[in-house]
Amino acid sequence: MALPPQSTSTTAPPDELPLELLHGELIFSGILLSKDKEGDINELLSKLEFIGFSTGYRLIERLLKDSTRFKDELDTIKFICKDFWVAIYKKQIDNLRTNHQGTYVLQDNCFKLLSKISATKQYLEHGPKFLAFTCGIIRGALSNLGISSVVVAEISTMPTCRFHITIQRAT
Repeated sequence: MALPPQSTSTTAPPDELPLELLHGELIFSGILLSKDKEGDINELLSKLEFIGFSTGYRLIERLLKDSTRFKDELDTIKFICKDFWVAIYKKQIDNLRTNHQGTYVLQDNCFKLLSKISATKQYLEHGPKFLAFTCGIIRGALSNLGISSVVVAEISTMPTCRFHITIQRAT
């Protein structure tokens, strides 16, 4: 007798589920560890960002293994907004702005990792925990492409978020 197929309680397609589950577990484990150690929230955010950095650094290598390098910084950021974001989140960034002096703002109007949580004030306070990993992914990808940067996330209203990228220039 054959067993009926298992159904999942989530609406995410099967190829998106591993990332969502991994991300959720990273956040949950980090919160539990920080409660046990009574640690600093900055330490938790730093760890999540480092895990994201390592992930982004390796992922960009796989995506660009047979490609040529980009001609300039703006082309690299456009690649992050389009192809790289699609590879991770199955959609493009909704808006890219720049001041043409090394500052870029990437806006995602329905960020997948925020769309699954409530828009209440309680969860808005936990927003940085949900975005630290992705900030690290962006910074790691750019680092592998030879661009040193600082990436900071901002949540205006759930699930919209902005990633502010500031390129670090050698002086």
